[in-house]
Amino acid sequence: MTEASPLPALIEVRGLSKRYPGVLALDNVSLDLKAGEVHVLFGENGAGKSTLISILAGANQPSAGEILFRGEPVRIASVHDARARGISAVFQEFSLVPQMSVAENLFLGSEMTCGGLLAKGALKRAAREIIDRLGFPLKPNAKVEALSRSEQQMVEIAKAFRAELNVLILDEPTASLTDRETDQLFALIARLKADGVGIVYITHRMQEIRRIADRITVLRDGKFIATEPAGVAESRLITLMTGREIAELFPTIRSVPGETRLTIANLTTARHSVVDASLEVKAGEILGLAGLVGSGKSEVMRAAFGLDRIQSGTVRLDGEDVTGLEPGRMMDRGLFYVPPDRRDEGLVMIRPVRENITLAALAEPPLAKGPGLDRRAEARLAAALAERMELRPMRIERAVDHFSGGNQQKVLLAKCLTRETKVYVFDEPTVGVDVGTRAAIYRFIADLAEAGAAVVLISSDLPEILHLSHRAIVFYRGRIRAEFTGEAITEEALLSHFFEREAA
Repeated sequence: MTEASPLPALIEVRGLSKRYPGVLALDNVSLDLKAGEVHVLFGENGAGKSTLISILAGANQPSAGEILFRGEPVRIASVHDARARGISAVFQEFSLVPQMSVAENLFLGSEMTCGGLLAKGALKRAAREIIDRLGFPLKPNAKVEALSRSEQQMVEIAKAFRAELNVLILDEPTASLTDRETDQLFALIARLKADGVGIVYITHRMQEIRRIADRITVLRDGKFIATEPAGVAESRLITLMTGREIAELFPTIRSVPGETRLTIANLTTARHSVVDASLEVKAGEILGLAGLVGSGKSEVMRAAFGLDRIQSGTVRLDGEDVTGLEPGRMMDRGLFYVPPDRRDEGLVMIRPVRENITLAALAEPPLAKGPGLDRRAEARLAAALAERMELRPMRIERAVDHFSGGNQQKVLLAKCLTRETKVYVFDEPTVGVDVGTRAAIYRFIADLAEAGAAVVLISSDLPEILHLSHRAIVFYRGRIRAEFTGEAITEEALLSHFFEREAA
């Protein structure tokens, strides 16, 4: 009796390359995806991961190489063509229409009609069926613009399930999800695996790789480096990814607290996203703010910076009452807030790196030249800060949108160095960046604190709070629930205040 031949890979790429003007984004990459497995793509920002999945999803075409689907060569001509084959992608950057409902977004481009008119009832029922199957807390009629970022992430994921799935591509899908929502997603992934769906998964989070990966393929500089089995040592993955060993991810940060820089007293926001919160941060220290998404940890600093309206309470900077000042005037007084969403709030994506870095300091010396702008001074400053942040490639006249996510984050951070700042607020500063960039950002934050700046670090990544903070505050439902200092900042201590307490 002859042995049965193994089934062909669900999807396979051979010698895939993608060239842009002056850039080889993907260089002769070969790998495959089997039915019922999670194949993680791992690599630094700019390694070629996004280019590869955009080709598999039909959003881009390769310059060379071939794609095989169930053993047969295919050309995936468009996103519509990919979906017709059961290949659906959930990209890191959302592609939703804010003014439309959840149901309308789910079936955008594949609308249900009756007699030439939109069949709204059928659309809503189909959306409800998908939402219920996924277990997401979404309402089909809800406008997307009224949803939280984590809910919008759920809509993006749900879009992939409007037709039969063979291949699901997920690009950093948990970046905006809570731990509970992440657990729901991983339970869904387990069900899909059991049904024979192949999953391409991009993440920079080691704990996710340990939890769900079957195989891990490492890309570097657009090239295939290695495919490793589940259980591979983290140190090996990092070495493969960077081409070097990273001895210490989290730096040791000296703590020499000085004068109090920022004081927030009994602050309540107009929307009651923060209620009666009081905190202070001193020069030379890092204050970590932790809690679930929507707990108030971000909202308290957005209100202090002038982005959210304050109902009551005070904000003082170096003893001066600055309550309710708008962001421009807060920056003039030395408070700089770096938002978590670089695309929507932090950067002007279609403009060059130079303009983005200097945007917050155009009216300040040395850039201001009478009523105009000293273009040479602007270029020198932007180039110096881009070099300090190790922007790659070093092209400050290139549009920010043409850089990888990690390099975009470097541009965002460079902005806060263009003017004199006493208090830096970093809100989720490492979202969607690789381990090498993450280590560089941690060192950057540490250097600011050790140079005497007051730093507020807001993060949903608990290890960042544990390893970088001199003091840590936990928010729960808009209120400060606990504060810890030094060695008392432990995972168990912080997590015990994240959730509803059981009645005694």
